[in-house]
Amino acid sequence: MAVSALSPKPRDYDVELISPEFFRDFVSATFDIALVISPDGRIVSILSKDMGQSLGDLSHWENKPINEFLTIESVPKFESAHRRFKSGIRLHKRIELNHLYNSTVDEVGSEFPICYTLHRYCDTDFMLMLGRDLRPIAETQQQLVKAQIALEKNYEEQRKFDTKYRVLLSNSSEAILFVSVHDGRIRDMNEAAAKLLGMEQRKLRNVYFSEAFRNYDSKTLINAMLEASANLEQDFLNLQSQSGKISLKIFPTEFRVADERLIMVRIEPDGDTVRPIHQTSSSILAFFRDSHEAFVCIDTRGFIIDANESFLQLINAVNVSTIKERPLSDFLGRGQIEQKMLIDNARNNKSMRVYPTKLVNDFGSYTAVEITTTPFSYRGDLGIGLIIRDCGQIEGMGEPVNSSELESTHRKLMDLVGSARLKEIVAEATDVVEKMCIETAVNLTRNNRVAAAEMLGLSRQSLYVKLRKYGLLKKNKGL
Repeated sequence: MAVSALSPKPRDYDVELISPEFFRDFVSATFDIALVISPDGRIVSILSKDMGQSLGDLSHWENKPINEFLTIESVPKFESAHRRFKSGIRLHKRIELNHLYNSTVDEVGSEFPICYTLHRYCDTDFMLMLGRDLRPIAETQQQLVKAQIALEKNYEEQRKFDTKYRVLLSNSSEAILFVSVHDGRIRDMNEAAAKLLGMEQRKLRNVYFSEAFRNYDSKTLINAMLEASANLEQDFLNLQSQSGKISLKIFPTEFRVADERLIMVRIEPDGDTVRPIHQTSSSILAFFRDSHEAFVCIDTRGFIIDANESFLQLINAVNVSTIKERPLSDFLGRGQIEQKMLIDNARNNKSMRVYPTKLVNDFGSYTAVEITTTPFSYRGDLGIGLIIRDCGQIEGMGEPVNSSELESTHRKLMDLVGSARLKEIVAEATDVVEKMCIETAVNLTRNNRVAAAEMLGLSRQSLYVKLRKYGLLKKNKGL
């Protein structure tokens, strides 16, 4: 027992202090700390348990106000209890205070909580505070809170994993199911597997996997799948469905989850068996093939992936195989420039409503058309679908030239004859023609200035200079 401030010292208090011999066994067995507080809030005497090893050396608290060793939030709690004590009210409720080891140094870990019971000392206004150290309880509570947070975090991670697993399984185009090695029952599967086996998904769960096939009992089929899973040369089984109408290939993969062994089974039709095509996909494919509008699909390199009969008629091609893997630029009036502009526009602006141009076939014949583009996903990359409409006998491309404007320009140039040198007249005419060409290029590319610059053979910076020169920046800003 560490006893501080109990050695005989001259004091201003006319009261007998706590005797260490009397309270040693009592405090050691019951309390961690004992304080005697004067009516003015000073610590008169202090006893601590285990020779100060648990709470440290607190001898410097003696004859100092207790408020100096309390945290900010504990000061009003103590003062309220002390006022009630001095007014003669008997305090039955415990009070929890947070102490500071040192009143002048605030370091990490310098606080410790104590739960006190308050007692009157020898019928005086001195208050005896008997306290229990709450640090073990606080540490246990912190451990419980951390364990609860970790448990909730693991639960959330499990929910995220389960959601991802469900989404992946349900959206997979491959037929996949999971079979228990222990009893041969189906634990889970996706809709594609249920359709391929010709049964409803809800009826397949916990059913013996062998019931979906002919001439196999559960144990024999499980052993065969385990053998195929370990075989590097032939890792599949050929099985007949229960109806006998479909021949299937079974690709098993064994794995372990905790203490359970499972087999992931991937099923594919064998031989000429063809998976059923969804009705919607079949309808879209028929629309693509039979539409009077010309459809063509290209990849990001500009190579043709597929096209319908209407497009073949526009370019006078015999069949699709003759144009597949050829660049679309072979059939565009402005070649590579327009192809690059269409691809860049699909990447940046997603789609383009109407783009007027000309198609050219291998014989050099031109057809005026309008193109609408829409991007789509193709083998994990970008594909571009083009709808091409035949504009018939339309000869002019883009916006028609204003004849009155041409007449006005011609008259202006004629008026300059005689009043200006030929060099100045030619320069004026050059500016007029240059402006008309730039306007036409910007209109054709739908204000795609990179494509317009390439079309005119200019750098992008030179095009901006000329647009600013002729006041066309603001005019084409909203295109």
